[in-house]
Amino acid sequence: MSSQVRLQLLPRARCLFDEPVQVKVAGVKSYQVVTMKATSTDERGVLFSSSAVYRADESGEIDLNRDPSLSGSYVGVEPMGLLWSLSPETLHKHFNKTKALIPQVVKISVHEEGEEGQMLAEVTNERFLIADGVSRVPVSEGNINGVLFTPPGEGPFPAVLDLCTFMSEKRACLLANKGFVVLAVAVFNDKPGNIKQLHLDHYQEAVDYLLKQPKVGSKGVGVVSRSKGGDVALALAAFVPGVEAIVWINGCSANMGLPLFYENRQILSQLSFDMGKLIRTESGASIIKHILGNPLAEENEGSLVPIQKAKGRFLFVASGDDLNWDSKGYMDEMVERLKHHGKNNFESVCYPLAGHLLEPPYGPFCPSAVHGLIPFPVLWGGEPKAHIAAELDLWEKIQEFLKSHLSPDPADSTAKL
Repeated sequence: MSSQVRLQLLPRARCLFDEPVQVKVAGVKSYQVVTMKATSTDERGVLFSSSAVYRADESGEIDLNRDPSLSGSYVGVEPMGLLWSLSPETLHKHFNKTKALIPQVVKISVHEEGEEGQMLAEVTNERFLIADGVSRVPVSEGNINGVLFTPPGEGPFPAVLDLCTFMSEKRACLLANKGFVVLAVAVFNDKPGNIKQLHLDHYQEAVDYLLKQPKVGSKGVGVVSRSKGGDVALALAAFVPGVEAIVWINGCSANMGLPLFYENRQILSQLSFDMGKLIRTESGASIIKHILGNPLAEENEGSLVPIQKAKGRFLFVASGDDLNWDSKGYMDEMVERLKHHGKNNFESVCYPLAGHLLEPPYGPFCPSAVHGLIPFPVLWGGEPKAHIAAELDLWEKIQEFLKSHLSPDPADSTAKL
């Protein structure tokens, strides 16, 4: 490495997962062309990497907030491009980041031009999910199997149920950093093939548990969900009291996959599907967008979630390039249904070029991966830059929506969100 070349991460090399860093290089030659690289290993030991070519200015400096990548994993001015373009060594891998106490470690380096160019400088970016003072407590009580995150301070704080399809602490922990008491639970705590039916009562237990927490000040609970978690969240809103604000991200308007029971009776049948409508691609990943039946068809009417019964507020979020299923179509149908019933308790947003996996910002973009509910890789959709921009925008919208509809009365609160 060159002692003259300096590689900096500003404002600091240690940050929270959803915080940007400014990457700056100094001390290279005037107008020198260099290759920037990043590597990171996920929780399953899969190595991800990215690279981009930059040209220094007259002073021998490069600023990723200002300067465009000329070629590589991305092109143009992309301040966080080295992180979101991290790609796995083998196809169809999703960057697995689910544990709140383990930071993502990213090695960022600058090299002489070319793939085998000499390394000139290197720095480590530690990206933490959990902020100082936030508590993490595993919960195993009754039918609840999850993790509770509580912000520092006396509160009271608004309460949120993070309903993951499969267990992940990432989004819940990041929301707790923002001033929410968040319980993360999974729809599937066992292999999906071992589960024959779902019980809404189990998720109601989670709602009730949250409302009993001493630092919770909201009168009701918010629910954040994506994919299969979305239709469970809709059912909570329709059938369970105390659910005040629902964030539905790229879900379905009908109960998908398994019959849903509540109070010892079936309340929703499962939406039918046809694997014959699967589309195989040359990459080895399939498009499953069209395998689900029409929720409005007569044979599926028992699966449609009656959201018109809900008293809470909805934030519907759909990606126009979702290749998992027709989330935009489901959202449009729900909006029209609520309007038909004289309801205005909803907001909706569509990101036309985003794909299915909308997550908190700055994680690696995932074009394809093995599906959790079917044993082969699928395409998730999304144009990378547009998808990353959507994640950044949505992360702010989620926080604003939950604060707006869950925050305690200011007169009763000493906490600042």
